[in-house]
Amino acid sequence: MSDLFFKNTYSPLSSNEIITKEKNNMDQSRFNHCVRVSETARKLAKLNHYDENKAALTGFIHDYAKQVPADEFRKVIKEQKMDHDLLNWGPAIWHGMVGAYFVQRDLKIIDTEILNAIKRHTTADVEMTLLDKIVFMADYIEPGRTFAGVEEAQEVTCNNLDSGVAYQLAHTLEFLIKKRDKIYPRTLDAYNVWSTKENNEEKN
Repeated sequence: MSDLFFKNTYSPLSSNEIITKEKNNMDQSRFNHCVRVSETARKLAKLNHYDENKAALTGFIHDYAKQVPADEFRKVIKEQKMDHDLLNWGPAIWHGMVGAYFVQRDLKIIDTEILNAIKRHTTADVEMTLLDKIVFMADYIEPGRTFAGVEEAQEVTCNNLDSGVAYQLAHTLEFLIKKRDKIYPRTLDAYNVWSTKENNEEKN
């Protein structure tokens, strides 16, 4: 943990201040997850020729709002006049989509690319930047994950980031359908773009 350091925080706050605020906003288990996602994002950034520091920082703060109380999320959605439909969902969606607001408010980060990657890390999107994809996949394949197929997901992602996105979306939808859970529309739209991409390319 002592090796955690960000050369550029995209904020008036120092690296140590960002780390301390994050640590105070969650339990130790969640904090450890964020550290692993940060390290995995750094590795994926290197593989894909992206800014390693920016990827590591975004990976670290992606779950900053994960343990914010539900009532606080609802209050922010209403007060900030966010999409009213968000009230029909819950923390699994909110900690990304609404979580970016808390990152901007508390960590003073206003970089649009970072904030969008935080918004999209739970839902994906039909259009995703390289940073979006790196954080989306780093969260999914970090070394603490133990779900069936994680090793395959890690291998696929390290070989081709887009294929990793496709893998995650397909398996997430399969998981949600088996549980008869609601599927966030943006995630379904993202699946239709990323997880069917290779099939469409083969047909053309």
